[in-house]
Amino acid sequence: MQTEHFDIPGPLLITPRRFGDARGYFAETWNAARLAGVGIATQFVQDNESLSVPAGTLRGLHFQSPPHAQAKLVRVAQGAVFDVAVDIRRGSPTYGQWCGAELSAENGAQLFIPAGFLHGFVTRVPDTLVIYKCSDYYAPECDGAVRFDDPDLAIDWGLAPGAAVLSDKDSGAQAFAGFPSPFSFGEAP
Repeated sequence: MQTEHFDIPGPLLITPRRFGDARGYFAETWNAARLAGVGIATQFVQDNESLSVPAGTLRGLHFQSPPHAQAKLVRVAQGAVFDVAVDIRRGSPTYGQWCGAELSAENGAQLFIPAGFLHGFVTRVPDTLVIYKCSDYYAPECDGAVRFDDPDLAIDWGLAPGAAVLSDKDSGAQAFAGFPSPFSFGEAP
């Protein structure tokens, strides 16, 4: 397993080792002991799956607030995405900064996103299937979103203006300016 850090502490890019032959490959995508060895001691309780049919589908930027904050481990089973995490921990030296990575079925890379971060992704190809583990159960009363195209975040999604395919929830998400983040740097969510 290969791990890569970003300039923002917390998120990790994890690429499991693949063992291949003429039949295809085998990869261990999650192992609690191995992840604990790289500093991820998160207990996951829920697996989610989303299929996005058109390329350019953008899901995010989402978060779930305490007491049901979620860390996520995201991977792509089919297709490709650009996956993004934004630090929303008040008092963090990297507050409002983002990092991103290309995740695809081909590269097998996974993005670990701790609680205290916004999360979103845009699909690069049609029929993209994303699978992710969550550290807490979905709680609609704790669900929130910030605009994916907020100028204060300036995320480069690699999309032409107006090209994102969005849900109603994501179209109407709040601006980052004045966003009352429920997370504080150095506090457990």
